[in-house]
Amino acid sequence: MWAMSEFTSPTEQLRAEIAAAAARMIAEDGADYGSAKRKAARQILGNQKVRGEIMPDNEQIEEEVRLYNELFFADTQPLRLLHLRRVALQLMQDLELYRPYITGAVWNGTAGEHSDIHLQLFTPSAKDVEIFLLNKNVNFEVGETPHFRTGQPVETLSFLLPQRGAAPELAHLAVYDEDDLRGSLRAAPGKRPERGDAQALAGLIDASPKKEED
Repeated sequence: MWAMSEFTSPTEQLRAEIAAAAARMIAEDGADYGSAKRKAARQILGNQKVRGEIMPDNEQIEEEVRLYNELFFADTQPLRLLHLRRVALQLMQDLELYRPYITGAVWNGTAGEHSDIHLQLFTPSAKDVEIFLLNKNVNFEVGETPHFRTGQPVETLSFLLPQRGAAPELAHLAVYDEDDLRGSLRAAPGKRPERGDAQALAGLIDASPKKEED
């Protein structure tokens, strides 16, 4: 595997192998973290029962995705990420009334060819967001996303964003109650925040080493 170093135990070795295999599925095929982790575990361990301590967490897999992108997509991934961040920023500016925050791969910098845009809105009324989209002639589908804190279902609106001269991008708006924002912006020491507002995203775009798009 591409991100191997010295490990102190067989458990850590297996965890690293699963994380690396999952990262490849995410980077190459656009698999979500949960399904990639399960498929990678079956690929490496077969049908045997997987102990909890063997499964890598999302943070470890995310780091492996970064390494995979650097090794195999160094010529294309930065520009793809920049494009998605610009599209996301425009969408966040359009949705300013609903306190949008960006999360997921476009925010953390691992977005690739198959990545979607994931926003979290914090507003008293999900219906207001639906009406806003309808007034903009946006055809959306209503689904559910697990709440980032409780795991309970949260209404999610998904739709395609047309792009001039390019394929449309898929966006997902998870609509939370405005009180859910309290305490959600703090990050553990040494860890990256899980979400950012439009100003934070604009800062990442400005700091990008590549300003050109395909």
